[in-house]
Amino acid sequence: MKLQGKVWKFGNDVDTDLIIAARYLNSSDPAELARHCMEDADPRFASRVQPGDIIVAAKNFGCGSSREHAPIAIKAAGVSCVVAKSFARIFYRNAFNIGLPIFECPEIIDELKEGDTITVDAATGAITNLTTGKKYQAAPIPDFMRQIIEAGGLINYVKGRVKQGV
Repeated sequence: MKLQGKVWKFGNDVDTDLIIAARYLNSSDPAELARHCMEDADPRFASRVQPGDIIVAAKNFGCGSSREHAPIAIKAAGVSCVVAKSFARIFYRNAFNIGLPIFECPEIIDELKEGDTITVDAATGAITNLTTGKKYQAAPIPDFMRQIIEAGGLINYVKGRVKQGV
């Protein structure tokens, strides 16, 4: 799985309230959540993000409450993946549960500019900045976790395995 998109850059400690504010949690509709994704961090994000774009952030992305609404909003907004120095553990787990690929790459945030175009190879963890030609290495996603992402999340993965009789 290779992903390519324009970079949206965010800093340290982007919490789940910045990803999707609590005032929108009365909805679990992914399309509604997408309309408000990141609006408290960058009011222009939801109206300008394009399918395939990539969020790049500093440390502790997704900290705060354990709500699954945060990765759902990001995925529904069309973001293909998130690359960060580090992730809050509950966000990490929730992202994979809903099928949003995430990658840890500590050095990338300091060198990318918002608007750069990058590619991310989920199998190898190779990241290339197509704007500058610079290459980075993130931890690759293990095979079994890539299968969960490719299925669209953990529930779909389990349903598929049940159908196969596994």
